[in-house]
Amino acid sequence: MSPKTLSLLRTFAPLLGIAALAVVMLVVAPAVLSPFRLNSLGKYTCWAIAAVGIGLAWGRGGMLVLGQGVFFGLGGYSMAMHLKLEAAGPDGVPDFMLLYGDGTMPAFWEPFRSGPFTIFAILALPAIAATVLGWAIFKRRVKGAYFAILTQAMAVVFATLLVATIQETGGFNGLNQFTQFFGYNLYDPVNKQMVYSITVVLLIVCLLIVWQLYRSRFGELLVATRDAEERVRFLGHDPANIKLVAFVVAAMMASVGGAMFAPIAGIISPSDVDATASIFLIAGVALGGRALFLGPALGALTVGYGRTSLSEAFPNQWTYFLGAMFIVVILLLPRGVGDLPRLVRSALDRRTSA
Repeated sequence: MSPKTLSLLRTFAPLLGIAALAVVMLVVAPAVLSPFRLNSLGKYTCWAIAAVGIGLAWGRGGMLVLGQGVFFGLGGYSMAMHLKLEAAGPDGVPDFMLLYGDGTMPAFWEPFRSGPFTIFAILALPAIAATVLGWAIFKRRVKGAYFAILTQAMAVVFATLLVATIQETGGFNGLNQFTQFFGYNLYDPVNKQMVYSITVVLLIVCLLIVWQLYRSRFGELLVATRDAEERVRFLGHDPANIKLVAFVVAAMMASVGGAMFAPIAGIISPSDVDATASIFLIAGVALGGRALFLGPALGALTVGYGRTSLSEAFPNQWTYFLGAMFIVVILLLPRGVGDLPRLVRSALDRRTSA
């Protein structure tokens, strides 16, 4: 095989991987999985969307983002507010506001009656929040463990705020009992599969965006900033701006994942967006391989499946099995399970040369 052919294969191999993933999830999975299992796969896909952004920020940018649950929650609650207002009717208020309060709806809920505004908010809210937070952090050259601690603290504060505002956000119980999705009945299995398909398409779109970013000048600068930030600054680029772009893109992807999680799971609550949930997302990325293109998405899908399977088989012990799996992977495969084929090839080459 000629060097030119090998170069083309390396360049477009990610696209082949995306195509294979699309076929499996859009064609094979609906044909072989029950509606319950397909719905579970939809939840894993939402986590995978968020994981793709983490792969960009952490794998390529070196930013350990431990607070992605905040952006996941911004998208999830934005979508959930719209779905609750859809269920309440044109002039109605969400049911929990009648249960926990006097039925008065806060003014910030009203715009979410509009579907287009909700979609805009799902993208704009995390972008604004990430820009403000990222600008404050990166311009002060906060990085490493301090950056990770700040983002995790943000998740704790966000979850605590949601729990405390029971009359506005449903408190600890969150928002649930969604009956419609932009006019489509969510109790109809056909519509539920449609929501699943939309989620998979969004995952494919996010992968294509990241693939293009990796190949661009920005992708090269992001890796250079991760490996030699002072040298990048010496060459006339501002590392803060480079990291800020990656941070904002990751936040928007997490928000999109959260937005689709609400109708698929049927609930969004503080437990889905707190520090534990954020670490769960990080664990999936680490398992699949944070520096690999498809690693974060496949890792999130695998962890989601493992979490469900282990909890069904071992209701009280499944967290120990999952924790042990992470420890083994980190010790033996620090670059993730996705790096296993490379290690096998290297071992075979050494054996052949010997």
